[in-house]
Amino acid sequence: MITWKEKLADQMDPALAGEIDIFELQMEQRRQGQLDEKIFAETRLRRGVYGQRYDNGQRHDGIRTQQLQYPSGDLTKGPETLWHAPGMQRIKIPFGGLTSEQMDVLADLSEEYADGILHVTTRQDFQLHFVNIDDTPSLMRRLAAVGITTREACGNSVRNVTACPLAGVCRDEVFDVTPYAKACSRFLLGHADVQDFGRKFKIAFSGCKDHACGLVTMHDMGAIAVKRIKNGKEKRGFALYVGGGLGAVPHQAKLFDSFLPEDELFPIAQAISRVFARLGEKKIRSRARIKFLVAKLGIDEFRRLVLEERKTMPEDPRWNAYLPDVPKYRETPLRESKSLNGEQRLEGFEQWYRTNVYRQRQPGYAVATINLRLGDISAWQMRELADMARRFAGENVRTTVEQNIVLRWVSEADLPDFYRELKRIGLGDLGAGTIVDITACPGTDTCKLGIASSRGLAAEIRTRLASKFFEIDEAVKNLRIKISGCFNSCGQHHISDIGFYGTSRTIGNHKVPHFQVVLGGKWVENAGAYGLAIGSVPAKRIPETLERITERYVKERQDGESFQDFVRHIGKKELRGMLEDLMKVPPYQEDASFYTDWGDPREFSIGDMAAGECAGEVVSLVQFDLAAAERMVFEAQVKLDDGDYSRADELAYKAMLQGAKGLIRTEFLDVSDDPDTLVSEFRKRFYDTKLFHDRFAGGKFAHYLFRRHKTPPQEHTRDAARQAVEEAQLFIEAVHACQGRIAERRASAASLASAVPLQAGEG
Repeated sequence: MITWKEKLADQMDPALAGEIDIFELQMEQRRQGQLDEKIFAETRLRRGVYGQRYDNGQRHDGIRTQQLQYPSGDLTKGPETLWHAPGMQRIKIPFGGLTSEQMDVLADLSEEYADGILHVTTRQDFQLHFVNIDDTPSLMRRLAAVGITTREACGNSVRNVTACPLAGVCRDEVFDVTPYAKACSRFLLGHADVQDFGRKFKIAFSGCKDHACGLVTMHDMGAIAVKRIKNGKEKRGFALYVGGGLGAVPHQAKLFDSFLPEDELFPIAQAISRVFARLGEKKIRSRARIKFLVAKLGIDEFRRLVLEERKTMPEDPRWNAYLPDVPKYRETPLRESKSLNGEQRLEGFEQWYRTNVYRQRQPGYAVATINLRLGDISAWQMRELADMARRFAGENVRTTVEQNIVLRWVSEADLPDFYRELKRIGLGDLGAGTIVDITACPGTDTCKLGIASSRGLAAEIRTRLASKFFEIDEAVKNLRIKISGCFNSCGQHHISDIGFYGTSRTIGNHKVPHFQVVLGGKWVENAGAYGLAIGSVPAKRIPETLERITERYVKERQDGESFQDFVRHIGKKELRGMLEDLMKVPPYQEDASFYTDWGDPREFSIGDMAAGECAGEVVSLVQFDLAAAERMVFEAQVKLDDGDYSRADELAYKAMLQGAKGLIRTEFLDVSDDPDTLVSEFRKRFYDTKLFHDRFAGGKFAHYLFRRHKTPPQEHTRDAARQAVEEAQLFIEAVHACQGRIAERRASAASLASAVPLQAGEG
């Protein structure tokens, strides 16, 4: 039998083929126990091969809704389970650029090796779920044969380089950043100077500063196109930003250089990588992103170190080898440009045209957005879309960071036929870039870190909004909603108008899925502002929460007022107060639906806890202390918005102490309020014993309290105060989780004790 390796030998780039051969050999070494699991874990992650969650939960893709049954197992636990539990394969698509041939291959792979669904990510990648690791070398070879690699799709490496999907056709761009993004991804792929990072490194390119484009300010390194006139000649360059990132504690990137000449882009990127590799954190994973290094050093010192590094680097011809070809870079339209005429159109076309079509700066051409539900597209739809690209757009296809696909250079006159074909294959949803176009991470569907069902909630909200889309006020229609299944912001909730991230609460004997409500983020201006959580609401009340917020916006917004300005003028204190009745959870006996998540009929139960007044009293004490802690951290946020950074920091610190006190009082009711005593008792009883540790984050959130207690800030800035508020919120969420685990263990122990027959002398 001819293998894919043999069949595709002449079609693969030799370098890519060699890397896949090495990975296949490493797989065999791991299978035989000859390669350490930690080394192999990073190896497979750098090839984009992930472990995956198996809850047998409900898919929320709108394409299939049956229960998915797969064998239990964990891709990270060694050879016994590694080869039996399918995982996830991430596939890098630099700047989102696709050809029709690549789309066909992706469709084939999703059918042959996965579950028939392709998922577009918020980094313009594709993900295939339920892929067996034994199949990954063949999958990688078939991708390599059409110029796609999975190398460094994950791991402590440079991830997929993203760019504005309108680059080259945008009416407002300074210049087309596509060739720079493409060349950057090639230059840094596998580069020796990017192999020793403590964490991942994300890069984005944007053609302008005002729109969302590349979301530059939330990236480790981001470049915005700028021009200058020097000696009468126009020069291209970039406003370069460094040290941004979302995650649990988001940081906005700092301006490294307002005009970095194009010929210095790669040398400086390499120098930044070298400084990050040398000075970045390696031991404490939660502090290992470059944003923490920039914050620690300050942008001025970081810039000085990078420029010094630049001087020491040997010249590399690859730095500027691509530049002569940049002016020659052109995309070729497939068909002649013609304006949209007045011929009869399919019902629904006009509404779709208003939300899903962007008129290019090139007259007579348009970008058509395929609004994918939850970022998912079936293999059959992908093939059909590839054929449509051949017919209408040629090779001008891109994925977007909003989990959609766009076809560029579509002649305006072809749009009615194009829409008819989209409707035929079930991809004619309108509302791209509106409130119904919701971004969501995988959440509890497949992600091991998921707390609540982000996809389930997104599907529910989308369905409700779509049913009344034409009734929605225009101001609300243009808002962005983004949902993450946990605090890590993979759904980018921090930069949405209205964001949600998953949490849980323990109510009596049961766990209840919740979402924190995040307001104040800004999608435009390349992620111009980050929102903050104002309170946690039960998952089942999030649609009502959204409705209440948007209705008030419509009713009380001033003329032309943006949602961010509305949030500021109303005030988060008032908005939280408006939601407080929605934060309450009815008793289980009164309404059990609150104790399940969206799209999943199973209960978030921790089992029946043995009845007893002491247990009841302890739980109520913890809840009382945590409520006080949440109130303090919200007050800290209000002070932050008021510009009182010193008081914001103080309240955030007190909130963490209050949360720690709540846990301590489950074991030691008479603990004093002295901060030294609280921190000492918390460390001894919960950190040192690892009761505070969870299986994914370990005890990292405890360090937020330890660090603030040991080293109070010397100066109070907005960035520092904001970080303090974010860290306090995360610490309190970790206390909630720890309290839930303690309650679960006590319930288990009580249940076991009640099941053991009494022996003589007992009772």
